[in-house]
Amino acid sequence: MSNKKYAVITGASAGIGAEFAKRLSAKGFPLVLIARRRDRLERLAKELETDCVVMEADLSREEECHRVMNQLRERKIGIFINNAGFGDCGRFVETDLAKEMDMVQLNVKALHILMKLMLQKMQKAGTGYILNVASSAGLMPAGPYMATYYATKSYVTSLTQAVARELRESGSRVYVGCLCPGPVDTEFNSVAGVEFALKGISAGYCAEYALEQMAKRKVVIIPTRLMQAAMLGGRFLPMSLYVRIAARQQKKKLYGGQ
Repeated sequence: MSNKKYAVITGASAGIGAEFAKRLSAKGFPLVLIARRRDRLERLAKELETDCVVMEADLSREEECHRVMNQLRERKIGIFINNAGFGDCGRFVETDLAKEMDMVQLNVKALHILMKLMLQKMQKAGTGYILNVASSAGLMPAGPYMATYYATKSYVTSLTQAVARELRESGSRVYVGCLCPGPVDTEFNSVAGVEFALKGISAGYCAEYALEQMAKRKVVIIPTRLMQAAMLGGRFLPMSLYVRIAARQQKKKLYGGQ
């Protein structure tokens, strides 16, 4: 991966996005940092070793996705980390519809738009890396009590694997992959209103592992052997049992218990 081109990170103001920024900067990449909170982006940029361009954007709005891509048009992009997203937890009949629609807009629509436009740009350049940040939730059949979030991440994993196959069959040098971690210790928990039933990994470890596997062109990246084993084992379970197990785990996440 050449460090003469920019690495672009969405959702860069905190959590995994900020950790990607730190590690890519340490590798020598100039960065484009994108998020809604400019103050956090500017604080992060001051900590980093390489040049940083800060872009304040609400990617849940389609026009903002296109504005960002227009601003990136003249820059050479080596890596694109499609990280912006959030979750929510609760019974589907009770969760807030507006928040869910924002989640769909950001986790699905914005990711799709940015991935497609960036892929077209990289195809013209003949090379590049696109990493979509999904979740182990996207590799499971369903997630009761986090129904919308699981559905959005299933979209990401399905889309990524399909496009990766198309690129491989066409002989493209552009890489597309998805990061599918289990619990990660970030502010995702407070935004989603959850407490993980399993111990989370650090955002720093997650980002470092993802970059190592991306360099190896791994399409589906699952940090930790525990989650790898869980995802593999789930393939052999009846779907109805798998969903019941998921429901039991998600219930444990709800503040206040069941």
